[in-house]
Formats: sequence, structure tokens, C-alpha cells
Amino acid sequence: MEQNLLLFEPEALPLKEHLRIALKRMADSRLFLGTSSWKYEDWLGTIYSPERYFSRGRFSKNKFERECLREYAEAFQVVSGDFAFYQFPSTAFWKDLFLEVERPFQFAFKAPEEITAPAFPNHARYGARAGRANVDFLDAAVFSGQFLEPLREYLESVGVIIFEFPAATAKTFGGQQFAHALAQFFQRLPKDFRYAVEIRSPSLFCAEYFRVMRQEGVAHVFNSWTEMIAIREQISEPDAFTADFTVCRALTVPGRTYEESVKLFKAYTHVRQPNAEVREALRNLLVRSKQRGEPAYIFVNNRLEGFSPGTIAAVADEMG
Repeated sequence: MEQNLLLFEPEALPLKEHLRIALKRMADSRLFLGTSSWKYEDWLGTIYSPERYFSRGRFSKNKFERECLREYAEAFQVVSGDFAFYQFPSTAFWKDLFLEVERPFQFAFKAPEEITAPAFPNHARYGARAGRANVDFLDAAVFSGQFLEPLREYLESVGVIIFEFPAATAKTFGGQQFAHALAQFFQRLPKDFRYAVEIRSPSLFCAEYFRVMRQEGVAHVFNSWTEMIAIREQISEPDAFTADFTVCRALTVPGRTYEESVKLFKAYTHVRQPNAEVREALRNLLVRSKQRGEPAYIFVNNRLEGFSPGTIAAVADEMG
């Protein structure tokens, strides 16, 4: 995107300042609210100052993508690094990423799908692996060596690592079998990181899954997703609180596909469809964590209401 410098005058960003104050106050109580990823040009003028990203008199997309995390961290205390789902980042990548922010800023990272996909989707981007079984599925040695070890020196800045299992996992595993596979996997991982599991099939949301997660100290990720039961219903199951910290990802409205959400909400410049039920569920999770003195990591996607910073601001305001 190229725009003329004259289109932008340096100006205050009221929403960014509002979030900075509210989210800092909540982080002091270990309540962290952030977004899923951060490289959204649609947030220029609300979260990002356009004039920071001009080069030779014009907006530079490359400069924006290289440097906007630094400005994001001026308002938010945490972010979800969903990019890690698609590859094992290199040691050099991790170094550059963590140089962009200062402590106590926190990251959540999604584990690569090479660990969490029982089989690779039948999609062209997977090449010869498309539709085939994944030989590295829940391979603790591969995950520890290629993901955790390069991250270890940044441990204090890693709030939680999230393992997202696609809805298709339920076609390969029954609830008890899946829980057993998780137990074997987490028993082999180092204990100095926080881990959380996001399931996207209601059939895996069962007693044996809760038991294993609690036994291993791994958090269930309360999630709002196309095929999953609502967060409100997940919260109503007391056994779903399986760790001494809480993780939630508010992604899309149940029943609405990701593609439908993108079509409905893009561009992500303002809240289009406030969702009172999801907001109330997020607030309830935060209140519970605050009362128990436990950390909470809450992440909101643009595809939930159209503009995740606006959703987060509304939830934070409700917390007082």
C-alpha cells in the first residue's frame, strides 16, 4: 500500500492511549488481553501512527511490517504469535522478534501444525504431504528440539504455548484415545513453559481430556470457533479449568466459518457486530482469575466482531 505523506498528519490516537492505561492496570493483576497477530494496516490511525512508517515521503508496507510490533507494545501487554503455526521459526527469527519489545511484554505462541495435525490438509500449499498422515504428530523430541530449545533464553517473555488441534482430529481419535496421546506427549516436555490445548471438536471436550490436562498442569483453551460449543457453555463445565492459569481465544462466532467472517468484517477498522455473549464470557473468565490470583491470557481476533482492539477496549472497560 502506497500513500502520500500529505494524507497523514501526526495526531494523537485516543483508543491506543485508552488501551495503554486500561491494559497496564489489568496486567498489574496478571490479566493479559491481546490480539491474534498484530500486522494490520487497517489499524493505522487507531493503534498505529501512520507517520512512523513513511520512507522517502510515502507509506512503506515493509517498514510497517518490520516495526509495528514496537508500537503495538506501547498499548498492549501481550500478543498471540499465530505465525508459528506455519513453521518452526529460526533462531535468528526469534532473536529479531524479541529485540522489538521490552519486558514485561508477553507472547503466546501457537505450536506448529507439524506437531498438532494428525494429517496434513488436502491443500496445494502442503505439496506432496497434502492429505497424508503426519509422522511428527505429537512428537515431543521434535517439538522440544526445534521449538522449545531456541525459545528457552526468552522464557520470561513467553506467557503460554498453545497447541491448536483441528476439528478433524476427532475423526482420527475418540476422546479417551486423544487424551491418552496428550498425556504421553506432555509427560515428555520440559515443565518450565506454560502449555495450553485448543480443541475445536465438542466430542473431545470430555472427562478424560479434563483429567489428563489437570494431571499435566495444561490449560484448556476456552475458544469461540465455528464448530465448537460456545465459551459460555465451556465455562459452565467446572472441570474445564484444568490449570492454575486461564487461556482463551475469541476467534469467530460459533456457526460462522472463518471465510464468512473475513468477508463480513474486512476491513478491520471498527466493531461491526458487538457480541454481548462472548464479551460477558471473557469478563467472567477475567473476574474468576482475578479472584483466584491466577494469570489469564485472553486473545481476541478481528473476525469475532470486526475490530479486535475495540472489542478488547469494551471488555476492559467492563472490568472497571
